[in-house]
Amino acid sequence: MPVLKLTKAHGLGNDFLVLVDLGDELATSAGALAVQLCERRRGVGADGFIRVLAGTGGADLTMDLHNADGSPAEMSGNGIRCMAQTVVDLGVHTGPELRIATPGGIRELVVHPEQQPGLRSVSVDMGSARMVRAEPGRAEVDMGNPHLVLLDAGQDLLDLGRHHADVNLELVAVDRPDHLTMRVHERGVGITEACGTGSCASAVAARAWGLSGNHVTVRNPGGDLVVDLDGERARLTGPTQRIATVEVTCP
Repeated sequence: MPVLKLTKAHGLGNDFLVLVDLGDELATSAGALAVQLCERRRGVGADGFIRVLAGTGGADLTMDLHNADGSPAEMSGNGIRCMAQTVVDLGVHTGPELRIATPGGIRELVVHPEQQPGLRSVSVDMGSARMVRAEPGRAEVDMGNPHLVLLDAGQDLLDLGRHHADVNLELVAVDRPDHLTMRVHERGVGITEACGTGSCASAVAARAWGLSGNHVTVRNPGGDLVVDLDGERARLTGPTQRIATVEVTCP
């Protein structure tokens, strides 16, 4: 029975299990492993499972991400930041700058020095933040993964999320032009403490509605992320925290 050495990390409570698999040995079982490992009572528990693969197409490394339900995901702003911290902490990459390939394209990151044991700030150029459709109080945004952003009017987030299970759903309130508050229901996971791509999508939507500018702090339930917009590009900055390293024996 194989023993998997995992690092558990979180970005504002949005937690991930990261496995270094440079030889891509677990490609056929990644989805099933995600379900097993991410289960919070009979597994380790996490919102997502990330395999660190060898780089392709000019990237230093490749991210293979599965949601807690086993479904593949194109991109995660918090997940890729947790992966970046993990590979630097483990010495897989020297950092502080690195390029990570994802199904949504290559992302460039900067892993900043530890602020205290296991805690770092990590920035990521999220690439294109493309507005698909915008109307008052509603926007569809492509962050490499799909988002539906709605103005928060006290809606039932869980019910709305279940009715829009094919996208990541954000409810956003504009506190002032440089500060948003967001609630999120993530595709393949459910309600989470934070979402990096969702924070970027919310910033893009609020700017399109004429309610915010290019630099915003997005208050997630788990804490604050900073989004900087430059045209259609978004940059995300926030903390990542290593929680533990664990060994799991898989059947």
